[in-house]
Amino acid sequence: MAVQIQLRNDTAANWTSANPVLAQGEMGIENDTDKYKIGDGSTAWNSLSYSSLPSDAVTLTGVETLTNKTLTAPVVNNAVLQGAEESWNVAATAATGTVNFDTLTSTAWLYTSDASGNWTLNVRGDSGTTLASLLNTGDSITVVFAVTQGATAYYNSAFQIDGSSVTPEWQGGAAPAAGNASSVDVYVYTIIKTAATPTYTVLASQTQFA
Repeated sequence: MAVQIQLRNDTAANWTSANPVLAQGEMGIENDTDKYKIGDGSTAWNSLSYSSLPSDAVTLTGVETLTNKTLTAPVVNNAVLQGAEESWNVAATAATGTVNFDTLTSTAWLYTSDASGNWTLNVRGDSGTTLASLLNTGDSITVVFAVTQGATAYYNSAFQIDGSSVTPEWQGGAAPAAGNASSVDVYVYTIIKTAATPTYTVLASQTQFA
């Protein structure tokens, strides 16, 4: 059935049984109470105020199933994840020079071509978005960079956030001075924003997989 909308510039007092019955799917609007009137095929009316319409902020309670939904900056408390998947940015690229690691693309990257030189990792939101703008003070983000190594290995020799140098705190107490030949070296960085200036503490590790 086609939906018909009657736009009546009328008042609630005039929406009476004396008015024509609106069939199911037809709708009227009254101007003095800011309500939609939805006909149900009789003289009765169902009112829906503007305040009850969905807003940009949605609070879910109880058991809810979300299918193929995109949630932007949600706050999830005490979540239990069952069968969670993570999207990796897999690229046939060789690590070298400055690698711009865009967290808005993914927080886990795999370069499948052999590294061709030592590299600087620059973590940012993307080319037009700073990581600083995505993190509040006290927030953290963990990024993973998996680098394929050939017979000659290279390593992450410098680290930046939004183009500015940051010195990580390395697991074991020392920054790596080399990569691991014929392996996949996995670098994990937990970036904690500690002040709005911005200031960061970065906890880093390098692990060999062969």
